[in-house]
Amino acid sequence: MGAIIFACILAAFLGYIYGNRIRPNRKLKRALAEVKQKCQAVLEEGRKGVYKTLVTQEQKSSELVVEIKELAITQAGQVKVQYLNAYYKNPAFRTRKGEALLQEVQGLLGDYLPQHEIEWYDEKDRHETIKSFVQAIDTIYYPHQVRQLHHGK
Repeated sequence: MGAIIFACILAAFLGYIYGNRIRPNRKLKRALAEVKQKCQAVLEEGRKGVYKTLVTQEQKSSELVVEIKELAITQAGQVKVQYLNAYYKNPAFRTRKGEALLQEVQGLLGDYLPQHEIEWYDEKDRHETIKSFVQAIDTIYYPHQVRQLHHGK
């Protein structure tokens, strides 16, 4: 009888340890790994910027504003771009929107734009914040490995 009570108490204690200590840590580790992966994706995303140009047609004109993503840079200073978003400052100039407008922009501007005419978003502070956040995650969950990395430098 005493062995059965002891086994029940031991099972309850081990169940408590598993339910309140081990299982939540596994969920937390999975969630942190997912956050870290998303942060790495943001860091590797590439530079983005805005390109502005004036478009004239039949004595009407409007400024075209295009959001772009840098894919590559040529030696001649041209940037191969991906068009993310576009709009005309004068909405009555042309009425295309969405994918049709992006195809029109692709036809007008081509795949390469001059690097000096692109206004790049300043993401340095944002990237530094993300890097420090990822470093903090590594320090909390892998303190021995991080210490070894710092001593190795």
